[in-house]
Amino acid sequence: MNKPIRKTNSPWLPKLVTVLREGYSKKDFAGDSIAGLTVAIVALPLAMALAIASGTTPEKGLITAIIAGFLISALGGSRYQIGGPTGAFILIVYAILLKYGFDGLVLATLMAGFILIIAGLLKVGTLMRYMPQPLITGFTSGIAVIIFASQLKDLFGLQIEKLPAEFWPKMQLLAANFDSFNASAFILAIATVALIFLLRKLKPSLPGFLIAVVLASIAVALLHLPVDTIGSRFGAIPDHLPMPVFPEFSLARAMQLLPAALTIAFLAGVESLLSAVVADGMTGGRHRSNAELIGQGVANAASALFGGLPATGAIARTATNIRSGGRSPVAGILHAVFILVFIMLLSKWAAYVPLPALAGLLVVVAWNMSEHKHFIHTLSAPMGDRIVLLLTFSLTVFVDLTLAIEVGMVIAAFVFMARMAQTVEVSSETSASSRTDENGDIEENRRNELASGVEVLQIRGPLFFGAVDQLDNMLDQFPKPPKVLILRMRLVPLIDASGVHALKSLASRCKNIGSVLVISGLQAQPKRVLLQMGFLPKPGELQFADNFDEAIKMATEFTQ
Repeated sequence: MNKPIRKTNSPWLPKLVTVLREGYSKKDFAGDSIAGLTVAIVALPLAMALAIASGTTPEKGLITAIIAGFLISALGGSRYQIGGPTGAFILIVYAILLKYGFDGLVLATLMAGFILIIAGLLKVGTLMRYMPQPLITGFTSGIAVIIFASQLKDLFGLQIEKLPAEFWPKMQLLAANFDSFNASAFILAIATVALIFLLRKLKPSLPGFLIAVVLASIAVALLHLPVDTIGSRFGAIPDHLPMPVFPEFSLARAMQLLPAALTIAFLAGVESLLSAVVADGMTGGRHRSNAELIGQGVANAASALFGGLPATGAIARTATNIRSGGRSPVAGILHAVFILVFIMLLSKWAAYVPLPALAGLLVVVAWNMSEHKHFIHTLSAPMGDRIVLLLTFSLTVFVDLTLAIEVGMVIAAFVFMARMAQTVEVSSETSASSRTDENGDIEENRRNELASGVEVLQIRGPLFFGAVDQLDNMLDQFPKPPKVLILRMRLVPLIDASGVHALKSLASRCKNIGSVLVISGLQAQPKRVLLQMGFLPKPGELQFADNFDEAIKMATEFTQ
């Protein structure tokens, strides 16, 4: 009887397809509709605020939330992901706008979209899971500081035409223009922050962001407060989506924008997969990382064509979707549709939204992103983790986001290698009279089974480049050169090229002093690598034994 063939999902298959295959009911649609509407209400003011903070106009944020939000849910690899503009891109977008203009930002975002698609097809998403937590915490906390600093101008109502992207010059310019402080703007911003936190505590199910912004808009209109609004600074918001336009392209321009595109792609990939991991933790689900990268790539490319901003998965909005009862990617699709309906019907009212209220909203976003509890908790971690945390945080705030990630990963890798090297132990059997073997059983000293002139050494742990120095002086610990040296490697799970080189050097030294080297108990990976790199048995010089008993028999034969 033939067994039915089990269908496996492709790593690039969108989660929406999986959901529809499993069966999608009216009850599911009702749950997704409520969740989509809830997230849209949260995302509406947030999208405008993030666009303004990035140095562009509020409709750009709305376009991004609609186009990218729709495609991230439709084509991505997470069941619950909500995409759109996020705070992580504020500094990057602002810096690209200052250097290359909006046309440069559009082309860089388009290029980033294609980079993400290629990364997904090459299964790069699988590697993102190896980012260490201290690096992520330092990075997100640094972004929170950047977002907060970017809102001080509107928070205090300062009259400054343009702020620099760098942190210290920005702080200096804000301090130099503090004499233009607007008390009305400051009170309105603080009231917005206080109301959001109060609603979150008393009635967390209510859309605190939207309620606070609406009440602030009403207060400005009724009290005629002298503060900037969306209308006074940016004019009216269109009530429709623009037609897609392909940006002007040249190879020289593309090469000029390649670093910016790589930065956008990297940040979009990291944040989207981090958001998907958070969603998995909340629901017990499992996202497809490479499908998520492809969905993010298509979404960013499409957002650029419609004149939008870079987009990625938004952790807070994704969590809101889950808490509101979202069941599938349909919730994210509907959230984008609801935002489109809102701007078609209510765009004229957006002109009355005060900028200090949006600044207050982003202050709350910065606080949420700060991960202050995780930051403080990580400061009690081992020294290596603390260095990664503080270095990543400092570079993110004061230097550059991309450099912060690059340096943080390098330092984290060195910390990991140092720790792994510390786990490697080279010991003599005579100094280990009673140890546990790989199965946890007590292994008694077998010294009395060895013939005269036979010595035994055992390696425990991975034999890689960070630990090979322990092999340098192995033979020097013996009073006289042994006739046979048995090197037990049954507790070595892996070996790299440096480890192979170290073993070759040991074999060469054994040959020079007239000793036979017998290596016993090789696991699959070390054995495969040794044979692949030409480290082969040589009669009278080097032998491999499957286990220690076989090695003892070989050694006895060589000493007779």
